[in-house]
Formats: sequence, C-alpha cells, structure tokens
Amino acid sequence: MISTETTNRRFACEVDDLANGESMTIPGDIAVALYRNDAGDFYATADICTHEDWSLGNDSDLEGNEVICPLHMARFDITSGKALCFPATIALATFGVEIEDGKVYILT
Repeated sequence: MISTETTNRRFACEVDDLANGESMTIPGDIAVALYRNDAGDFYATADICTHEDWSLGNDSDLEGNEVICPLHMARFDITSGKALCFPATIALATFGVEIEDGKVYILT
C-alpha cells in the first residue's frame, strides 16, 4: 500500500532562540506551540488550548513536560498532548520536531 500522507517541514527557530523552560508560537496555517523543556528537549503541539481560545506558545507556563494555560489552569503533557486536568478534556494535537544544523523544524 502506498501512503498518500505528506509531511510538511517548517522552519521554527534556531536552537539557541529558545531557552530551556520556554515556549513560543510558530505562526502559519496551523499555529504551533514549540516548547523546550528543562532538559533541553523540543516538543510541539497545537498552539490553542482545547478548553478556551488561548495561545499556549505565547502565554503559558511550562513546568517540566507540562504546559499550563493561565486562563483556567488547564494542564497538558507536551510529549503526548494529553489533557491532564479539568477544565480541559480534549488532547492537543502534537507534531514531530527535527533538529538539523542548529535549526529547529516542525513536521506538520
């Protein structure tokens, strides 16, 4: 069987543009929140909280592998997108991340 799925590779930032424990929004047709956890690993999810229309990349708190939406304190696991507490019940979409030559790319 031949797969008809395609993956778009989008440049997000330079590795050094995002410090450990920070996040940012990568705009585009699909807005993506890019996170760098305390260990220096990169993860990407949909930017908008599934509970309310709020940017997680630009205005959230990152604690380990959990992102917290400040609007109503919903928490999500950035590695899986899983909603971890109420009021959020719907997981965030997740995206692959590749690092190449000091550049971070998101796979959408």
